[in-house]
Amino acid sequence: MSAPSLANFVMKRPYLKRWMIPLSEWYADLAGYRKLGLRADDLIPEENKTVLLALKRLPPNEAYDRVFRLRRAFQCSLSHQLLPKEEQTKPEEDYEYLSPIIREIEAENKERGDLDAMIVKKKAKSPT
Repeated sequence: MSAPSLANFVMKRPYLKRWMIPLSEWYADLAGYRKLGLRADDLIPEENKTVLLALKRLPPNEAYDRVFRLRRAFQCSLSHQLLPKEEQTKPEEDYEYLSPIIREIEAENKERGDLDAMIVKKKAKSPT
């Protein structure tokens, strides 16, 4: 599910960080999902087993808020209107709430796969 990321590379280099942070904020604003009241994690497709499991693990209030945001955005899309400025998602409100759970599930699946592929060999008894 997770795509390769250059975020760590960019954040470790101050000259790249100074240049990329404003560019990323501009891009996020241009994407328009915040104008509909959505967060970035609301845009993750639900067609993956990992994402479906992560949605089941969400706390109930976060799951309710997500459904509310999606329905409100759908309603705005149907009426071809944007939310008023005070109801739009602000950059500080646009935090990851689903991605950490997805990363945790992917780590669990990787560990499970590693344990399933592990070969256990018995030590040969030494003659005494």
